[in-house]
Amino acid sequence: MELQQILFSQGFGTRRVCAGLVQQGLVSVAGQPCTDPSAEFDPQGLRYTVQGQAWTWHEKAYVLLHKPAGYECSQRPSAWPSVYTLLPAPLRQRPQRQGTPGVQAIGRLDQDTTGLLLLSDDGAFIHRLSSPRRQVPKVYLATVRHPIEDAMVQRLRDGVVLDDDPRPVRAAACERLDSHRLQLTLTEGKYHQVKRMVAAAGNRVEQLHRSRIGGLELPTDLAPGQWQWLAAADLERLQAG
Repeated sequence: MELQQILFSQGFGTRRVCAGLVQQGLVSVAGQPCTDPSAEFDPQGLRYTVQGQAWTWHEKAYVLLHKPAGYECSQRPSAWPSVYTLLPAPLRQRPQRQGTPGVQAIGRLDQDTTGLLLLSDDGAFIHRLSSPRRQVPKVYLATVRHPIEDAMVQRLRDGVVLDDDPRPVRAAACERLDSHRLQLTLTEGKYHQVKRMVAAAGNRVEQLHRSRIGGLELPTDLAPGQWQWLAAADLERLQAG
């Protein structure tokens, strides 16, 4: 694949912009400068630098972000900064044959909710993790306003009725961690679901954090606002409960 096409596929701009980056000597491949946009390389596992920043070629992007509070999971936020501003420009610009360019958030976290957020440009992957039929478990840590009673935990396990659905919505698992902290596992993705379930059970969420999706835990060494590529082993963990 031509070097300019490789850069284009990874979100570094139009083909003309990518050719210009190469011609200006701003691109190195395997540690060697390259100024020929039409130079051919095997993209699989290719390591290269653009303007001094190291990258590895990915056919599809699978990204984990530690979402901090105060960001909206929207390309067009209404009141708070977008989580997409936490990502480098190439991830936001990766070309798509259809739809919005760049990686897309898989589900959303409220602006005041923190924790594990996945993003990808693989439509099938996004659908697989988002589909209610898949029932991918998601684990949340909720700090609540009032002391947690046994009856509240039982109500969340048995199911509570939300105002937009007459059917009871149940937590797949619910555990009291201390007097004001709960760990809940959900397999659905309704709007404000954790907050509304806790409210229906007679309490109020003060802080909310997502710690796990499937079998994938938020890395303890990934600070809020930081992101990383998902490895093959991470993708396998997502399929585990």
